[in-house]
Amino acid sequence: MKFHRTLFVCVGMALASTAMAAGPSAEAKAAYRQAKDSAAAAYKLARAKCDVITGNPRDVCVAEAKAGRVRTEQEASALYHNTLKAYTDSRLRIASANFDLDKTRCEALTGNDKDVCITQAKATRVAAEADAKADKKAIEARTDARDDKMTAEYKVALEKCDAFAGAVKDSCVATAKKQYGK
Repeated sequence: MKFHRTLFVCVGMALASTAMAAGPSAEAKAAYRQAKDSAAAAYKLARAKCDVITGNPRDVCVAEAKAGRVRTEQEASALYHNTLKAYTDSRLRIASANFDLDKTRCEALTGNDKDVCITQAKATRVAAEADAKADKKAIEARTDARDDKMTAEYKVALEKCDAFAGAVKDSCVATAKKQYGK
């Protein structure tokens, strides 16, 4: 589970930092629809298996099916939208679904064990939400720092161009603009 979360975060960071300027491609839309359909089919199958169980184990089974569906749909949605906000929202929704699953598991317990279980579930959710928000802030900070650095380097390049005159200066400025995307 930690591996999947780490992989998801790394892929999210990589894609969010190089987000496409245009909208999602037709292939991305098809992959998104396929992932949603796959999640729905897997949920129906898992839910059907839960129908033969009774009591709290049935509730846990249903919650596991829902959490699996939410995870699959949210990961697909994040990849489809390919924005930092989409990745963060996806991680928050997955954390919420996992919290609901953990709460359902705690319902089988009684007394202090149940209280401890629910407190642990809340702590896990809070930690996952904090990680998602912190990762978003870290990515935004890196992006801002990269932009500031690029602007500073662009200003240095323009200052170097001031040593020239005429066509050479124009060429130097054009090269700097092209190099720094200005």
